[in-house]
Amino acid sequence: MKNTTASFVEMKRTGERISMLTAYDYSTARLIDESNINGILVGDSLGMVCLGYENTLSVTMEDMIHHTRAVARGVKNALVVSDMPFMSYTNIDDAVKNAGRLIKEGFAGAVKLEGGAKVKNQVRAIVDAQIPVMGHIGLTPQSINVFGGFKVQGKSEEAARSIIEDAKLLQEAGAFAIVLECIPSDLAKIISNELYIPTIGIGAGPGCDGQILVYQDMISMFSSFKPKFVKEYANVGSIMRESFMSYDKEVKNGVFPGEKHCFKIEESIINKLY
Repeated sequence: MKNTTASFVEMKRTGERISMLTAYDYSTARLIDESNINGILVGDSLGMVCLGYENTLSVTMEDMIHHTRAVARGVKNALVVSDMPFMSYTNIDDAVKNAGRLIKEGFAGAVKLEGGAKVKNQVRAIVDAQIPVMGHIGLTPQSINVFGGFKVQGKSEEAARSIIEDAKLLQEAGAFAIVLECIPSDLAKIISNELYIPTIGIGAGPGCDGQILVYQDMISMFSSFKPKFVKEYANVGSIMRESFMSYDKEVKNGVFPGEKHCFKIEESIINKLY
């Protein structure tokens, strides 16, 4: 069944859990879509896992459109959500324009932007332009320089109340769902219980309405940094590395390609070439 923003909200109403993963290319998106995952986020995390940046801040609109378009081509059923990159929604005009590009040029089904009270007007304007918005609060990677690193948010009473207020403001502005990243699980549960739109957790515990992970993390393809909240479902990185090493060895030893990997031609034709 095709997943939509409306079906996400309905899943919240009926208590059905929502599964999401990131993807950044066509072939991975196809595999995820064939696995009954409800949503695919084309995250600006591609800056780190695909482009080799230290953080997400250098990712451009062109990067996001390029990767979102590739993912959308591989998806039939999952809802494709595309991240709005750093500095692409600093004002209402830019926010609506760039969100529109991700829908029109990237073929996304919705966009995601980071922040609460400070971006509520941008969220409302994008929604008024008939573009679905997913919010993102808690640890917002585009604010890494403000936070002083990747740190758990909402641990004090003041910070926790601020995050709760941000969630309510995003809901009022028209967001159809909100990502809660790296906040205490009890706080995430409170927020999830107070909202009628779904929460998607990443490092926010089981009380959220759904979960999302960076797919390279959960199959151990990206080893530079492994957050505490990531569960390893397979060590694909090790399998890939071993496969690459076997290929290298066989090529250098003349084992590959073998006879079964070669195409044939009539010997009589070959003889005429000498």
